[in-house]
Amino acid sequence: MDNATQQTHRILNLEEGINFRELGGYETASGKQVKYHKILRSAGLNKLTDNDLKFLSDYGLKTDVDFRSQSEIDKSPDRLPSGTKYISLPVFREDLTEASKIQESVIPEIDFDPRNGYEHMLGVYKEMITEDQSKKAYRNFFDELLGNSNDRDVLLFHCSAGKDRTGMGAVFFLYSLGIPLPTIKQDYLLTNQASKFYVADILKEVEKRDASLVESIRALMTVNENYLSVAEKAIKETSGSLANYIRNELHVSDNQVSDLQKIYLQ
Repeated sequence: MDNATQQTHRILNLEEGINFRELGGYETASGKQVKYHKILRSAGLNKLTDNDLKFLSDYGLKTDVDFRSQSEIDKSPDRLPSGTKYISLPVFREDLTEASKIQESVIPEIDFDPRNGYEHMLGVYKEMITEDQSKKAYRNFFDELLGNSNDRDVLLFHCSAGKDRTGMGAVFFLYSLGIPLPTIKQDYLLTNQASKFYVADILKEVEKRDASLVESIRALMTVNENYLSVAEKAIKETSGSLANYIRNELHVSDNQVSDLQKIYLQ
């Protein structure tokens, strides 16, 4: 299976699930692979159908980590298979990414110049690295990852669009397993393929109402290498390296990294 096919293959086809992806199959520098049926990432779960719930139950879903704020959760609570453990770990007190507001309304009431989406997202990524609330959420995320140790039990983590808060969660997780950074960036950018039809539908509606907003809303609804670069720069300024950031800011010990690798690699 070539790389492009493998990337597409990891997008799961749910009836009402957006940006659902399997993280299995990624390779470490030493040739080990992330196990399949252990960890998923996604956008919101509030619109899942009964068939989607059966699919996730059959898939082995046991833990759902929700990175959204309380107001997002109240408006759009997750639908989950029975018996799934639900964990709320808000990365921000409010949804700074604005993704949830765009999902509610085509022309959202957002808290900044609506033509300024790209610059806004650069600021969001810096805050994800520097804010104590974000660090606490990602530290607790590692606790849940470490608790997912039973064979073929699946943990899913998500936010509203499954791209920014979820994207950084995936960066921290995959890096801890020893996945090379170019592969991690590929996974990060795969959101644009996994969500392309959903985003295209939103942008069509935006264009009908106010074409001047299209590029700004596109910036809010997609991922961009420059967003990740801002996070990398903030990590370097904070800790010198991603490994140091995970160890010193997220307080994940070398022993815990070793345990993660035992749980998730084969």
